Amino acid sequence: MIVVKARLDGQWVLLEKEGKLLYEQSGYGRPIGTGLRLSPAEALYLVHRGKIEVPDHTFDTLLTLFSQDSGFIRQFLVYWDIRERGYAIQTGPQDFRVFRRGHRPGRGESLYMVRVISERDLIDFSKIHSDLCATAHMRKQHVIGVVDDENEITYYEIKRQKPISIDEKKVIEPATGSLAGRSVVVQVSPESSYDDAFLGKRLDNERLMLSNVEAVWLMRSQLLLLNRNNEPVSADQFLQELEKGDTEMYEKLAVYEDLRNLGYTPKTGYKFGHHFRVYSGKKVHSEMLVQAIPTQMTLPMNIISRSVRMAHSVKKQMFFACVQTEGIVYIEFARIKL
Repeated sequence: MIVVKARLDGQWVLLEKEGKLLYEQSGYGRPIGTGLRLSPAEALYLVHRGKIEVPDHTFDTLLTLFSQDSGFIRQFLVYWDIRERGYAIQTGPQDFRVFRRGHRPGRGESLYMVRVISERDLIDFSKIHSDLCATAHMRKQHVIGVVDDENEITYYEIKRQKPISIDEKKVIEPATGSLAGRSVVVQVSPESSYDDAFLGKRLDNERLMLSNVEAVWLMRSQLLLLNRNNEPVSADQFLQELEKGDTEMYEKLAVYEDLRNLGYTPKTGYKFGHHFRVYSGKKVHSEMLVQAIPTQMTLPMNIISRSVRMAHSVKKQMFFACVQTEGIVYIEFARIKL
């Protein structure tokens, strides 16, 4: 095995023309003139594997040098892990782009765009949405590699997933309800269209109690007239009262209405720690957990990790529904194995 000599150029490592074989055979670096330019992660990996030497430096001194960038250790660990899994990987529009197995730069195409973060980093959903649009434009899969406090790596694929509209929407007959405090009671007979649409909870054979989002949605859809002490209550009036005691009401209602209009049945997801569990058709079990959030909201990655773990444990997809002025953007997080 020939060990190639290299030299430092700031944070980059440069190889002469004999280093071109590393690119041609295994996809390391990027050709520059007659030579090759390596990123810090690539160079450190190759030093550790004994394929290159940097005069006056060892693996440890280079690690110390490159680690002046606070995020370098995480990036290097992810680079190392992906290379050891047999993929060709380069720096890219995110942090890395990863090629399909058996492919490499110049001879194949990339599959993943990978962003590297810490378990405590905040996920900015507006930035995630922007990254997803860019990745989709390139027809790649968007992945984040999360490095925890013990330097273990977990990979998540993130997708923009608009639930498919269901053609068979329930026909709901108009009804009248009464408001007791903030509870809505509707008098409907057993096996009514309300029961068929999986709305509310039966109090007895004559009465059904609606959740607040159900009630407002029905009122806005002209399917429920609401009275308090024999006086009519408008949807806007009721919503204003609800928002005083529930700061998430606007986002929850927007997502609930969108899912209902698509033909799905959202029910409270409280037992799963989220806003909604969502059913399609007449399926007995829900298929999605959905958390409604404002588009500018940030969440710690460890919170998202718990959500994904919960969804996986009950065999559901995990969606974060971002409420934007132009509509609802559904973003799915799912653990993957590269």
